[in-house]
Amino acid sequence: MQECIFCKIAKKEVPSQIVYENDKVVAFRDAKPVAPVHVLIVPKEHIESLKDINGDNADILIDIHLAANEAAKITGIYERGYRLINNCGVDAGQSVRHLHYHLIGGANLGPKIL
Repeated sequence: MQECIFCKIAKKEVPSQIVYENDKVVAFRDAKPVAPVHVLIVPKEHIESLKDINGDNADILIDIHLAANEAAKITGIYERGYRLINNCGVDAGQSVRHLHYHLIGGANLGPKIL
């Protein structure tokens, strides 16, 4: 998808602060953080949302979760805890149509964020 900002970041066509990367995913700092640590984790392959996960591409969820652990270690929030959030669809607040997870931490987040 040519106009997808996350695809452009994954291809390094748009600058970002990359925290972690492997051949399947890239994790980078959110431009508008909601916590001291706010990292977005996206697959390099364009998948629009969690609703588009199927038997052929479900392994990417493992890669995303492993990347979340690595990004949490790198950013120093692994031991104290962090939150991993996926917004799926417009009503859930998904603003970029590319599967992504928010890794947030670095402060006491309380029981929930609304």
